[in-house]
Amino acid sequence: MEREKAKAVLEAVLFSMGESVELERLAEVIEEDKKTTKALLLEMKQAYEEREGGITLTEFEGSFQMCTKSDMYDYLIKIVGTPRKYVLSDTILETLSIVAYKQPITRLEIEKIRGVSCDHAVNRLLEFGLIMEVGRMDAPGRPLLFGTTEEFLRSFGVKSLEELPELSQVQIEEFKEQAEEEIKLATTADEQA
Repeated sequence: MEREKAKAVLEAVLFSMGESVELERLAEVIEEDKKTTKALLLEMKQAYEEREGGITLTEFEGSFQMCTKSDMYDYLIKIVGTPRKYVLSDTILETLSIVAYKQPITRLEIEKIRGVSCDHAVNRLLEFGLIMEVGRMDAPGRPLLFGTTEEFLRSFGVKSLEELPELSQVQIEEFKEQAEEEIKLATTADEQA
């Protein structure tokens, strides 16, 4: 297939899907290898950037999606209203960071790190679409494994998990202190009840 025709097909597919599509699937559609397909997609992305339009192509760990440019946000909310905001408490953020850095991970492993129950936090993260079930551990009881989603990447402005900042030892110690404080508060509340 000729280059311009292949780009037109890729554009039509990505526009119609409205969500990210894996590079492998896009390559199959235009009957090219992944390297050629990625090169075409990057050319398209460059063209969108140069023409200073309202859309761009974004890459998320081997998938591509047509998105509006971030500087169009103020105009979009005039039409669709303010997007739903997540309320991420410290507990939920801490749980999310554990999943992001240790994935795939089970609830039990999260609870071992945090030192307290994580059911509420995991359920809220699932509800917000920031984490998802990614399989089951090959162990007795076959516990669920959790990992982050593309929505997580979008929400935190990173294209892949490799772009996440490295945790310092100080941050790790702060997480431990916060978990210990939660345990003290929970124990105190149980004793008063």
